[in-house]
Amino acid sequence: MFRSIGDWFAVCETTGVDLPTAVMQTEARESGRDPEAIRAKIADALAVMRQAVSEGLETTEPSPSGLTGGRARRLADTGPGLLGPTFTDMLSRAIATLEVNARMGLIMATPTAGAAGVVPAVLLTLAEDRGWSDEQLVDALLVAGGVGAVIAERASIAGAGGGCQAETGSAAAMASAAVAWLEGGTREQVAQAIALTLQGMLGLICDPVAGLVEIPCAYRNASAAVNAVAAAEMALAGLDFPIPVDEVIDVMGEVGSKLDVRYRETALGGLAATPAGQRIAEQAGMEQLVQLQRKGRTRGEDTRRFGPS
Repeated sequence: MFRSIGDWFAVCETTGVDLPTAVMQTEARESGRDPEAIRAKIADALAVMRQAVSEGLETTEPSPSGLTGGRARRLADTGPGLLGPTFTDMLSRAIATLEVNARMGLIMATPTAGAAGVVPAVLLTLAEDRGWSDEQLVDALLVAGGVGAVIAERASIAGAGGGCQAETGSAAAMASAAVAWLEGGTREQVAQAIALTLQGMLGLICDPVAGLVEIPCAYRNASAAVNAVAAAEMALAGLDFPIPVDEVIDVMGEVGSKLDVRYRETALGGLAATPAGQRIAEQAGMEQLVQLQRKGRTRGEDTRRFGPS
């Protein structure tokens, strides 16, 4: 796939194809698969996203840990909130997918399981509001996939590699680019949407309470969905970000690689290592994790005390 957003856009410029077509052609060439088979696979992924959202909103059963379950339904049942029904729907759908994931249900990793709620929440909710067809959504997911591939190449999409900015940050950038494209944005506006999304999420740590992909993950998916739409709207309005998008992605990779290991999915720092987080971990039978948190050690690299003695 493409090594940079610039390379991707250059292909579009020289061949005269649009963003999703460039991704499709590249994927077909690299994988050897027929383009129609690729589109069918993406349509299947879209169906999985819809099913996960529906299941998450219908089910109030708690996850095995008891940390999540029923929150998406509760939010949806409150009715139109502060910014209207579309906003509330988007938030509840992001949480819904993560609750399905926590119950070991079927979700579509976009780009990871821990960030799987962002793209579906944004695209499925706005599709209802804007009238986008499934064919348009398949194209949008090709655009999102192109963004995710570049981020994976230049930075990271894994919480263990770059913190939560690498997971929900990448997902938000993917969703924002897809929305900007669906709304008729230029390539430059798509690039601005990505840059504006990521600049607002740089440095976001990954600190899952009790080491589980539940809290704060579900709520961060909702926040990332909002970030994605805000960035797309600013880009479509002509607002620019002075740092080129590929340089923003490079900074994301740099920041992620320099994050203390406690803040990269180890659950040894951040919210996971608070007194409340430690109590939750103990209740989940994670005594060894709590001992490490209390010692403040991360693979022997940091001897500072972290959390209560």
